[in-house]
Amino acid sequence: MNRGFYTILTAQFISALADNALLFAAIALLKELSAPDWHTPLLQEFFVISYILLAPFVGPFADSIPKGRVMFLSNAIKLIGCLTMLFGVPPLYAYGIVGIGAAAYSPAKYGILTEYLPADALVIANSWMEGATVAAIVLGAVLGTLFVTPSIANSFLDLLHLDGLINIPQFAIAAITLLYVIAAIINLGIPHVPIDHRMPKKNPLYILHDFWHAFTLLWRDPQGQVSLAVTTLFWGAGATLRLVVLVWAVAVLHFLPENAPLLTIIVAVGIAVGAVFAARYISLENAVKALPAGIIMGMLVVAMIFVTKWYIAWALLFLIGALSGFFVVPLNALLQHRGHLLMGAGHSIAIQNFNENIGILLMLGGYMLMVKADMHINLIVIIFGTFISLTMGLIYKRHRH
Repeated sequence: MNRGFYTILTAQFISALADNALLFAAIALLKELSAPDWHTPLLQEFFVISYILLAPFVGPFADSIPKGRVMFLSNAIKLIGCLTMLFGVPPLYAYGIVGIGAAAYSPAKYGILTEYLPADALVIANSWMEGATVAAIVLGAVLGTLFVTPSIANSFLDLLHLDGLINIPQFAIAAITLLYVIAAIINLGIPHVPIDHRMPKKNPLYILHDFWHAFTLLWRDPQGQVSLAVTTLFWGAGATLRLVVLVWAVAVLHFLPENAPLLTIIVAVGIAVGAVFAARYISLENAVKALPAGIIMGMLVVAMIFVTKWYIAWALLFLIGALSGFFVVPLNALLQHRGHLLMGAGHSIAIQNFNENIGILLMLGGYMLMVKADMHINLIVIIFGTFISLTMGLIYKRHRH
């Protein structure tokens, strides 16, 4: 791996760090505004809807100009969304603007890997990228939680003579704005790569037709089908699990709300460790062999209902994360490789994002309905874990050969 790759990695890390920290600041702002509890999953739905609606267009956009420039422009949209939240736009709408930037950013950040690196380096590169993403989730949760902790935030507000001028969530959002500025500066140093698979026409109807053709092509490809199915399940489950763990930690383990994000950090660390093992032991050709890890992961999620001690919870959530990282990294690399061969990196990753965020939208929607119905968190955990295991089992049965 050379310096250009690490520049890409650093730019992605800082931008993702800001995204994850902003989630916790936005949740704190919702509480400040006395929004109902079900607005928390709705917040993420506003974020991911852009991935679905813009999917036909962000792939061709990422393939039509240098991907480093796409990353810079997309990060600028995120910065605008963060600023609108700071200056009073309702959190749901402002976080939706950040989602537009994230939707445009994703095909470029992964697509540049397939254009910049040889195929035999993709699993290792994806391991680094997933590790950086997980580190951003970990540190983003830490930063977001620290920024909205009253004792810490008030100390900074007093130091900067801002006490009484802005509230604690606004302070957190202002601090996160600086992260987007740093990411923008780093994006300027991303290496230039040749433009791959430029669209022959810019007509919106042609773009929609081209997206549908690429969508069906990737789902009909056997390796594309299994990797799309698994990554869709993974990201839907991951987004929901993060919210489930926050509630479970408070309701079952009796954590204080400001300490609950520590458990999501444990899951993220486990994902990073699992990604490292996957990079070492699973080759691109044998990616499907990692699928049984997903079945076991779902069973371990169900086992959460028997846990009442914090140290057992840490160990269990670490294992859940490790199994997740172990099965998703090889299949993510396989999906990028097949997509690059069939249609171009930007197109394939936009289709991946389209599918994954439909998964997130549906699973968060299901979770939101269960919360509105006042279902006990343990029952939600059972339903959630059973669904993961059964779905992974069906995928493995269909594609194990």
